[in-house]
Amino acid sequence: LKTMKVFLTGGTGFVGSEVLRQLVAAGHVVRALVRKGSEEKLAVLENVEVYPGDVTEAASLADALAGCDAVIHLVGIIREFPNRGVTFKRMHVEGTENMLKAAAEQGVQRYLHMSSNGVREGGSTAYHRTKWQSEKLVRDSNLDWTIFRPSLIFGPGSEFVEILVTLIRKLPVVPIIGDGKYRMQPVAVNQVAASFVKALGMSETIGEIYQLGGGTSYSYDEILDLTGRALGKEKVCKIHQPIFMIKPMVKMMQGFDQFPITEDQLKMLVEGNVCDPGEWAKTFSLKPISYAEGVGACLQNKS
Repeated sequence: LKTMKVFLTGGTGFVGSEVLRQLVAAGHVVRALVRKGSEEKLAVLENVEVYPGDVTEAASLADALAGCDAVIHLVGIIREFPNRGVTFKRMHVEGTENMLKAAAEQGVQRYLHMSSNGVREGGSTAYHRTKWQSEKLVRDSNLDWTIFRPSLIFGPGSEFVEILVTLIRKLPVVPIIGDGKYRMQPVAVNQVAASFVKALGMSETIGEIYQLGGGTSYSYDEILDLTGRALGKEKVCKIHQPIFMIKPMVKMMQGFDQFPITEDQLKMLVEGNVCDPGEWAKTFSLKPISYAEGVGACLQNKS
């Protein structure tokens, strides 16, 4: 595989940190787009050029891609903070638009895009709708694009696992939204990152969209039990809260940044998050790790 110079957005995030580590380990040089003051959040600095800028500020990308061979665009949010100008439309749609335009104008043809499982036209949430719009921009571009749609991503340092660990540790009874039967198929962060890195050198992935999911799907209740077991707890006591009781509270409280869940997130949670990762597994010749196999590694430094 020839080494490349890769322009990376979202490199300080949970997935971005792993992509950055794997790019450098594979011998690539990375130019990481980083908002001023966030440089110290980068997981690796060796073979990494820090480029100050912001995907939502088109002007900051004017010469950003000079000399790069490919773009990996990971920027995304799962929650809006409109009072700080952080909205799905800005981050997903406008950010992607700016990135595609910069790549086209600066002659970078290879473009890898982070989307999300469940993305579809007329999705039930603003998150899914804006992710769909950004995918459409990518598909309509003249670049050599590849789109990845992972389900819920887990791994060491993932917020999802850390929230479950905190609940199981601190509460004698863990509250569950709804019946806890909605299904999830968490995918391991190292396999997601490996696919981005590998795809750089795989021309057969151009123009393709891949669904990324773990080896097995579980109900939310099962995910909680598996996490408990990894923590050495035989049984996690649960109390199921009917959705109709939770909805009004979420509606009332979601405006507060500290409140843990929004109406959109509630909708996506009970909608479930599963997919068929067969095509992805075959193309990248990997065996998707299941949550049961991978959760232990997330907790190694948590005991």
